[in-house]
Amino acid sequence: MYKTPFIITIDTEGDNLWAKPREITTENAAYLPRFQALCERFQFKPVYLATYEMATCDVFVEFARDVAARGAGEIGMHLHAWNSPPLYALTDDDFHYQPYLIEYPAPVMKEKIKTLTRLLEDRFDQQMVSHRAGRWAFDGRYASMLLDAGYRVDCSVTPGVDWSGNPGAPGRKGGSDFTHFPHRPYFFSPTDISQPANGALLEVPMTIRLGLLYRKLPHAYRLPLVRWAAKKISPAPRWLCPTPLHERHNLHAMLELARRKRVAGASHMEFMLHSSELMPGGSPAYRTRSDIDRLYEHLNMLFEELAEWCRGVTLKEFDADLRSSLASTTSYIGGGGHLLRTPAPV
Repeated sequence: MYKTPFIITIDTEGDNLWAKPREITTENAAYLPRFQALCERFQFKPVYLATYEMATCDVFVEFARDVAARGAGEIGMHLHAWNSPPLYALTDDDFHYQPYLIEYPAPVMKEKIKTLTRLLEDRFDQQMVSHRAGRWAFDGRYASMLLDAGYRVDCSVTPGVDWSGNPGAPGRKGGSDFTHFPHRPYFFSPTDISQPANGALLEVPMTIRLGLLYRKLPHAYRLPLVRWAAKKISPAPRWLCPTPLHERHNLHAMLELARRKRVAGASHMEFMLHSSELMPGGSPAYRTRSDIDRLYEHLNMLFEELAEWCRGVTLKEFDADLRSSLASTTSYIGGGGHLLRTPAPV
C-alpha cells in the first residue's frame, strides 16, 4: 500500500531566540534524544537543520553523528545571518533586529553560506544537500548560491504566507512573500522561485492549509482591527506545527489539517518544530516540564495517526526518490498530478 512521504524538519538552533539573546546558548541539544526516540518508535526520520551555534555544540554533534550513522535522520543547514560568520554589521544591533540573509550584500551572503556549509560538512563528514532559510527569507539569489554550494533540496517556502510584515533590518522590505507559491513539491529556476520549471533545486514546501477568506484577502489578517473578525469567519493559515506563538497546544488543529490533506491526496506532509521548543524554558510557548510533557502527549497522538498512512523520509531521501521516479516517468510519485504543474492548494 502506498504511503504518503512524511518529513519531520527541526530548526535546530540556540535556546529561546525569540528573546533575542546576545549570548546564544545551546542547552536544548541535551533534550533532543527524547524526541529522536519518539520519532524512531514510529519509524520517522527527523531532519535536523542546524545553525552555526549548533554546529559548534559538541553535545549536538555527538548526538547527530550517531543519528546520521544509523540512517535514523539527516543533518542539513539552517542559516541565521546575524550570528553566522563571517560577521558583518548590517544594523547598529544585529542581535536585536535579526536581519534576514537576503538583506546582506551578495558577497556576504555567499561567504556565510560557504562558511556554514564547510563547518557542517567538517563536523559531520558528509555533504550537505538539504536547507531551510533562517526566518523563512528566501529569493532567487539565495537559491543560486545554494546550488553553487552543492545543495539539492530546500524547504523554506511557506505557501500562502506573507512575511513582509515581519521586519528584519530597519528600513528594508521585511520577509519573503509566499502568497502565491505552490503547495506541492516542485523544481524551480532561480530566476523565479515561485514557478515550477526545469530547475536543479527541489522545493518541498511546508504543509499549510489556507482558509477560503485568507486565500482571497490575506492582508486582512494583518490588520489589528479586522483580524479578530476575519478569524471568526475563516481561520488563519494552519501549519503542521504544534507551537505557533499565537496558539498553544493546537493538537486538534494539526489533526484536522492532516485529515484534510489525506482526503485531498497530499503529495507529502511536512512537519516543523524548533529544537529549543523541546526544552522547558527554551521558547515562549513551553516554559515548564509539564508543558513539555503535554507537547509529547500531543506529538505521540499526531504521529500515531500519521503512521497509519504516512512513511517517514528525510529531505535527502525524498529528493532522491523523486529524481529517480522522474528519470523513468513523467508523473509525480504519489501526488496524483504532474510535478511541473501547480495543482489547487490542499
